Amino acid sequence: MPLLIDEAEIKKSPKVLLHDHLDGGVRSETLIELAQECGYPNLPKDNPKDLAQWYWDACNDGSLELYLETFEHTISLMQTQEQIIRVAREAVIDLALDGVVYAEIRGAPELFTRKGLTLNQVIEATNEGFAQGMKEALGKGFKIQVNNILCALRQNKVSFEIAQKVLEFKDRGVVGFDIAGPEAGFPPDDHLKAFSYLEKNGCHFTIHAGEADGVASIAQAVRICHAQRIGHGIRLIADIEFTGDEVSFGDLAQEILDRQILLEMAPTSNLQTGGAKSYETHQIGVMKKLGFNVSINTDNRLMSRTNMSNEILKIAEGYSWNLDELQDLALNAIGAAFIPKEKQSDIAAQIREGFKVLA
Repeated sequence: MPLLIDEAEIKKSPKVLLHDHLDGGVRSETLIELAQECGYPNLPKDNPKDLAQWYWDACNDGSLELYLETFEHTISLMQTQEQIIRVAREAVIDLALDGVVYAEIRGAPELFTRKGLTLNQVIEATNEGFAQGMKEALGKGFKIQVNNILCALRQNKVSFEIAQKVLEFKDRGVVGFDIAGPEAGFPPDDHLKAFSYLEKNGCHFTIHAGEADGVASIAQAVRICHAQRIGHGIRLIADIEFTGDEVSFGDLAQEILDRQILLEMAPTSNLQTGGAKSYETHQIGVMKKLGFNVSINTDNRLMSRTNMSNEILKIAEGYSWNLDELQDLALNAIGAAFIPKEKQSDIAAQIREGFKVLA
């Protein structure tokens, strides 16, 4: 389909990013430098261009499990506070230069404790990196706000401990909780104790569901665990029936539509892990048209060789979206951000002003 928006306009447009993994967004140049500094011998390539290509090739197997294996290198090189601070700071700068005005970046603290860091030290280093990045971005003329979402790995048994850290660091840079990792075989309700604790204490949480597993996983996340947002959720399309021009919704799809639970979709990542077939047919376009609350996200910028502008460009081209539709997406996303309504309103005003300049 024809592209109705200039690529430069997409680059300049204000963006909201709700689903981005810290260890999936490391610069390839930084990985090589960190490996040289600490003597890490296992990087598959020794120059940034080749390493970026290696990640792209390795992540295009159509399997979430194989996709996740590529994280071993980034995780291995994020085991000191200095390394984490650098990665977090650079992530904020990269997003700001891409027009992102608000982001929630998530990471699993348990992954970065191999060499003795405590969970608190990991969280503090991440928040410090974000703070440094926001300050540096502002100095370059870019206003961005970034907050931290703490993940627990669904295959492990520390989700309650991580949930406690969410409450401990609430109002100190941490705004929510998530479970990540392999979905099939590790259902959301395995971590019901953590979700119930967070709900009781007024904390926000999103849940990866419907990325590699089906409708049942999404149903558990929404109905049993009471997720406020869904990470990916692309397989909810199986609960929608299309017959000619007629569309009928299953009970779960109707519930998510009625409640406007936001689905954090990541087109390139979804293609890589086999959840979508093409940008032109990605579920986000159909579901947006049907009235679902959806957002565009990067998931893992290194693995998907992407940024927000690229994700938006691919989908805008596939579905002939215009600037009004991009503004709607950004406003819907900030309306689902894990921040107080007053702050949502301030950033929404920033978004509207940014699009007014482009109109």
